[in-house]
Amino acid sequence: MTERAPVLSVRGLSVRFLMPGGRRVAAVTDAHFDVAAGECLALIGESGCGKSVLASALLGLLPGNARTAGAALLGDLDLLTADERTFARTVRGRLIGLVPQSPAAHLTPVRTIRSQLEETVAELTDVRGRVALREAAEAAAERAAFPVDHLDHHPHELSGGLAQRAATALALVGDAPLLLADEPTTGLDRDLVDRTVDELRRHVDNTTGDRSRALLMITHDLAAAERIADRIAVMYAGRIVELADATDFFGTPGPRHPYSRGLLDALPDRAFTPIPGLPPELGALPDGCAFAARCDRVTDACDALPPLTAVPPSSDTVPPPAGAPAATVACHHPHAALTEAADRA
Repeated sequence: MTERAPVLSVRGLSVRFLMPGGRRVAAVTDAHFDVAAGECLALIGESGCGKSVLASALLGLLPGNARTAGAALLGDLDLLTADERTFARTVRGRLIGLVPQSPAAHLTPVRTIRSQLEETVAELTDVRGRVALREAAEAAAERAAFPVDHLDHHPHELSGGLAQRAATALALVGDAPLLLADEPTTGLDRDLVDRTVDELRRHVDNTTGDRSRALLMITHDLAAAERIADRIAVMYAGRIVELADATDFFGTPGPRHPYSRGLLDALPDRAFTPIPGLPPELGALPDGCAFAARCDRVTDACDALPPLTAVPPSSDTVPPPAGAPAATVACHHPHAALTEAADRA
């Protein structure tokens, strides 16, 4: 496969929250990654590691006490310096479609799902006329496996899973170049998880001609990530500690960072062994490796912050986007390549 141009290019993205008393919370630190046309990048990690804060930075939804640094280029637009008018009129819905983590808070409580879909179709597409808008809204619902006979319900009348599918339908309407899915499978059973992520994948695979589409999926669901992701970015304590081809990550040679390997070993179909301890507070991060207190490979070298180091690709690895970092790991003592059998022993 040839190199692919990035739809989104993130370089050195950092987010700090200024707290009372002069305290600073380092929610995201020096994130580097690209998402190419036709690609799904899955961002994984424990709750509180900074994944959703990173997504909020890309959408201009950070609170007033947040300070950002770095760059996040969507085409020629730097999302970190764009103003609210640009986000409202140009970015949200049109350039970035959002599948939110909390659909109940995302949906308008006093309006039916049908009216919200029809309004979104009218705003983001060229569809006009009452009948055409009705048909387009129903088609959008069907794409997200939302039952048409529930379109006239209000959000409070929906289960969590149905609310999630309604939010997914709204996100797909604008056919945005970048789809940002923040925990898109929350509240869904396994069959609906597969159907939802498959629809997100189809959105990406419809990249044709000058229409570039990409997916950044933030998820705890490693099975969903394995199903549709091309590459995996692992986040821990605000930093991306590993970036890897998905086939390499879930198979052979497997993850290189001890934390990444611990995430897989915690799965029921693998070792079913939890990672000991708890992540550090983002307002009191150590000077060295943030994972050291939980790691069985720790040495004195871990008192220093580990740099990102390139990892040689396997022969089957999909090339990263043009100009994007290669597979990387931030660890003084990364795991070497292992056979799949040894990796899962």
